[in-house]
Amino acid sequence: MAALSARGPRLLLPLLGVRALHTSQGNPAAKVAVVLSGCGVYDGTEIHEASAILVHLSRAGAVVKMFAPDIPQMHVIDHTKGEASQESRNVLAESARIARGDITALSQLKAQDHDAVIFPGGFGAAKNLSSFAVDGESCRVHNDVQRVLEDFHKAKKPIGLCCIAPVLAAKVIPGVEVTVGQEEEQGGKWPYAGTAKAIQALGGKHCPKEVHEVHVDKSRNVVTTPAFMGHVALHTIFDGIGAMVSNVIKLTGK
Repeated sequence: MAALSARGPRLLLPLLGVRALHTSQGNPAAKVAVVLSGCGVYDGTEIHEASAILVHLSRAGAVVKMFAPDIPQMHVIDHTKGEASQESRNVLAESARIARGDITALSQLKAQDHDAVIFPGGFGAAKNLSSFAVDGESCRVHNDVQRVLEDFHKAKKPIGLCCIAPVLAAKVIPGVEVTVGQEEEQGGKWPYAGTAKAIQALGGKHCPKEVHEVHVDKSRNVVTTPAFMGHVALHTIFDGIGAMVSNVIKLTGK
């Protein structure tokens, strides 16, 4: 045994019936696109949601590529005050902060190159990826966002969305079933509960869920979870996003 040990621990693993770390198990990794909308809850991507999505995708062994539209933000919010500033920022450049610089313009995202797409929330989804924050049910969706959603839907590839982002699917995919949480404020626990009615006005079906839960529209391969639409502990949001990611990966078959 001493002689074997001297040759290195990796040689012991097969003898002990232990699989060596980092070896392939024969299953191809799911290729997942993540679409960002800036950096910061009030004018871009909700950073905790994006981070949770990336952590869960990493744990699932997915190959991830991040995208964002190369456009000006609707406006810039001073997050210490919650007030708009006079600055002008670019959505792609701000999203690069979350992506650690490894990001591509959304115009380059093609459904045929990926097995699934996921949209984090944050007000950027309602301000930069769409005009929902201003126009409500009469909102328009950014052209590339609409194209991506339509192409993944037509290809029957899974789409994951959390927080306010499900409004994008409600606008683009007729009759889609999504959740943004509960339909009543419940004493302030669900401050954005009115979004459920807007989803219905957009032509979608709203399915009430708690933050740790997901809704899976099996006929359209759309998975949604409330995330920060509800006021709960951060780890509960992390768990709900994990359930969303897990279901998206499951629907890829990888």
